[in-house]
Amino acid sequence: MGNLLYNLFIILYKLALGLASLWNPKARLWVQGRKNILKKIRQEFQKTPAVVAGIRKHDGTVMPGDKKDNPPGQIQTIWMHCASLGEFEQGRPLLEKIRIAYPHAVVVLTFFSPSGYEVRKNYSGADHIFYLPLDTPSNAEQFIEIIQPGLVLWVKYEYWFHYLLGLKQKKIPVLLISGIFRKSQLFFKSYGGYMREILACFTHFFVQNEESGILLNSIGISNKVTLSGDTRFDRVIEIAEKFEPISLVDKFCGSNRVLVAGSTWTEDEEELTHYVKSHPEIRFIIAPHEVDRDTILNLKKEFPSAMVYSEFENEGGSLKEGKNLLIIDNIGMLARLYRYADIAYVGGGFGDDGIHNVLEAAVFGKPVIFGPVYHKYFEAIELLDSGGAISIENALQLEAVLEQLRSHQDELIKCGNAARNYVYSRAGATEIILEYIQRNRLLTI
Repeated sequence: MGNLLYNLFIILYKLALGLASLWNPKARLWVQGRKNILKKIRQEFQKTPAVVAGIRKHDGTVMPGDKKDNPPGQIQTIWMHCASLGEFEQGRPLLEKIRIAYPHAVVVLTFFSPSGYEVRKNYSGADHIFYLPLDTPSNAEQFIEIIQPGLVLWVKYEYWFHYLLGLKQKKIPVLLISGIFRKSQLFFKSYGGYMREILACFTHFFVQNEESGILLNSIGISNKVTLSGDTRFDRVIEIAEKFEPISLVDKFCGSNRVLVAGSTWTEDEEELTHYVKSHPEIRFIIAPHEVDRDTILNLKKEFPSAMVYSEFENEGGSLKEGKNLLIIDNIGMLARLYRYADIAYVGGGFGDDGIHNVLEAAVFGKPVIFGPVYHKYFEAIELLDSGGAISIENALQLEAVLEQLRSHQDELIKCGNAARNYVYSRAGATEIILEYIQRNRLLTI
């Protein structure tokens, strides 16, 4: 019954995306990106015939030979799947460590969402990058047969049953990295038996927090769970330590006080409107979560003192009088932008889905402010407890907090230092997972 309902869901999901693609650009990309996708994947692998076999045969036996001397046809293949851009950044530290440790391995990277694929389709750290074909029995069987993975890395979530079942049947190791579980999920309900079957397909779970391990133990999964922490901490530390300046942002900020608002939605921008307009002496940078044309036009209308980054760039970085706000109309720059902030505001905390990545700002030693919807995110809770963040309920409270930090430099520095110290104290998840892979010889022929 569960399998029937799941397959019906997949069919309805495809139909819904097809309908939405008539007016929604992201849905259109999702649909177009999967047209003849398996044919494209097969053709790409046929062009590179050396990339065919994983580290184990499908009967579970280990292939002989020395990896360094593997002839074509016996090259190890690693498949990492990410839902979207955020999950890719989460898995990226591990992927890049693996590439250093196993330079001859071939990496296949898949995305479910256009938000990930369209931004990272040219990422040089993977040999093949695809949209993940829809999760049907036929698609899953063909995809696995084409890429022949020897090790599969699933980042954080997305539990596609037919792919995971196919990998389990072929005895291909599947690791869930930076996993996080909540009591409200179907896995832990009395009627969640079908979903628990999906979890049984994983070889090992690397979870972010202790609660996730306890929940897995409550349904009989205990001997294959490691409390590793979150690889996002390693990723943001790497970004901070390899920081590259952005010349136009340097020019815009000058010697002024700066507030960077990242991953904002309309509700966040409304909280900032009065403060921006009443403080022309401060430089504001807003990087909205969506950078489509309508969003940028609405922001320009809301903030008459704004410049758009692409226009600023096209005009040779010419600063115009009275312009104290810079709208970022690209994706991929935000993590570096927080370096320029005196105070950071992270969006999403006034919507149902909750806040976005607070670690990107915290790692630079910036006080982090966000809205009231954060309780699903353990890193936000811990950052608050550490003294590195402040949650606000409305615009009046936001303005009071900003003024307090602006007028008390010692408090601003203390809060920022607490934020940085919190991030660095949680580093190391990547090394824990890599050590497991090496100790269990998952990438050794």
